[in-house]
Amino acid sequence: MPNLSEFLAEYGELLLQGTGETLAMLLVPTLISYALGIALGVVLYLTAPGSLRPVRALNAVLGWAVNICRSFPFIVLMVSIIPLTRLIMGTGSGILGTVPPLVLSATPFVARMVEQSLAEVPRESVEAVEACGASVPRVVLSALLPEALPSLVRGVAVVLIAVLGYTAIAGAVGAGGLGDIAIRYGYYRYQSDVMIAAVVILVAIVQAIQSACDLLARRVDHRSNG
Repeated sequence: MPNLSEFLAEYGELLLQGTGETLAMLLVPTLISYALGIALGVVLYLTAPGSLRPVRALNAVLGWAVNICRSFPFIVLMVSIIPLTRLIMGTGSGILGTVPPLVLSATPFVARMVEQSLAEVPRESVEAVEACGASVPRVVLSALLPEALPSLVRGVAVVLIAVLGYTAIAGAVGAGGLGDIAIRYGYYRYQSDVMIAAVVILVAIVQAIQSACDLLARRVDHRSNG
């Protein structure tokens, strides 16, 4: 087995490129998923029975759609929507080809986490804002989301780590990134050192995500700060 300097000289650029591809596949779809998922989660919360604006039919339809999307294994979803991916992105492969399936997989997950986080907000906080004559959008922006922020931030770590796992699966079918490197070199070429390096980088990314989100959640949690 080559020493570290020789290994980095031979594979360092490859691993750096794979890390960049993985981070691109991780961050871009997650940002899009949060933009969509927060809105969907708020609607699910507001329209639930006993909530601020209950609409049973709409809540049932949205809940059904979310559950259907969450039930698909990622690799099945990725392959099944290739025509749609090509239509949207112009390609069904590579990093761009992972964006629609990653967004479609993560958005329902985000929506349910947002819905759950909002449901945990004490009713008194909502009633205090309602008593001031606030509209529903004002209640959401002034009471619900701020009170749920620590839970939402902790949820970011769960979503990012889940999406990171999806990127590894996407890489295994040729989308690039560390998953592709681990399979192409570690599995097909029996280069266990390359596979181990890819896994170590993935573990480091997970640890960095979890630590950063835990730290941020503590900072935005006024209950623990006060």
